[in-house]
Parts: sequence; C-alpha cells; structure tokens
Amino acid sequence: MVDSVPVGRRERKKAATRTAILDAATALFLDRGFDAVTVREIADKADVTPKTVFTHFPHKEALVFSDEGERHERLIAAVRDRAPGTSISEALKAHYLAEITALKTEPQSRILALMDGTPSLIDYAEKMWLRHEDALIATLTEEFGLDEPSEEIRFYVRFALQIQLMAVREADPESSVAAGFRFLDQGWAHHSEGRRE
Repeated sequence: MVDSVPVGRRERKKAATRTAILDAATALFLDRGFDAVTVREIADKADVTPKTVFTHFPHKEALVFSDEGERHERLIAAVRDRAPGTSISEALKAHYLAEITALKTEPQSRILALMDGTPSLIDYAEKMWLRHEDALIATLTEEFGLDEPSEEIRFYVRFALQIQLMAVREADPESSVAAGFRFLDQGWAHHSEGRRE
C-alpha cells in the first residue's frame, strides 16, 4: 500500500509533463506551422529536454496525433460493441461519420487545417490509420469464429479503412462514406451491371 503513493505521484508527474509538451507543441505548430518548429523549441517552451519530448513521443508527428490510442479503441469498439442487428458496415459507417464530425470541431479543426498544409502530416496520419488494420482483422476473425482470417476479411478491412481516408477530404463526407460502403458491400459487378454497351 505504501508503494502505491509514489507510483501515483510519478504517474501524475508523467501525465503533467506529457500535457505540457503537447500544449507547447500545439501552440507552436498553430502559430508557425509544423515544419517551421523544431523539437528543441518545443522542449524549451515546455521546460523539458528534447530527450524528454522523445520519451513521450517517438516522432515529431506523434505530437499532432496524441490521441492515436483512443482512436484505435473507438474503432475496434464500434465493431465489437455494435447493437444487435447492426451490420459491420453500418457500425463502421456511423463511426466514421461521428469521427469526421468531431474533426470539424475545435480544437480538432485547427489540427485538420494544419495537416492540409503539411504533406508529411497527411502521410503520417494515413499510415497511422492503416495501423489499425491488424486489430480490426483480428476482431472480425474472432467474431466469425475462425482460427485465421479469410482473404475476404483481409480485403474487407483494407478497403473499409480506405473509405474513411477518402471521405475525410470530401466536401460531402456522408455521401462519400455511403458510396464507399455501398460499393464495398455490393461489389463492382453489381455497380457495373447494365453500364456496358
């Protein structure tokens, strides 16, 4: 019991340091742009060393996407905890639209604007999003009672994740998400029926 006090204090100090680094980075990025800010400047503003910054955030880009773990959990939970009778596609569709709506509110909208002008952040965000692929495949494999994921599950997950990446940049994300899942669920053969001369 005695040992739990210092551990709690240590965890609180780590959380406070992390918050200070994030606040400093966000302020500098929004003021001057991502590429114009160095890790040294972030460390100075947060009153820590550059080494401490990298202890909490392995890459400079990770400072912009500090909620990656939470986004991962929300994605998996959207499928795993969906209401009875709700299809996987319906659950993902609703989840994507909720996430895109949240991105348009403060302070996320400012981060989205920062990303639009920074190709390295767009690239990092896309790679980060696709890192959820294995976990989502595992969730569906378990749901279907399989020992190994089928090719269909692998393809479904890969394409389903791409829908969100495309829709977030569209003027009408709801229409894009709907079109993406309609195409994914019905397939190209259905879409192209009657379109050939």
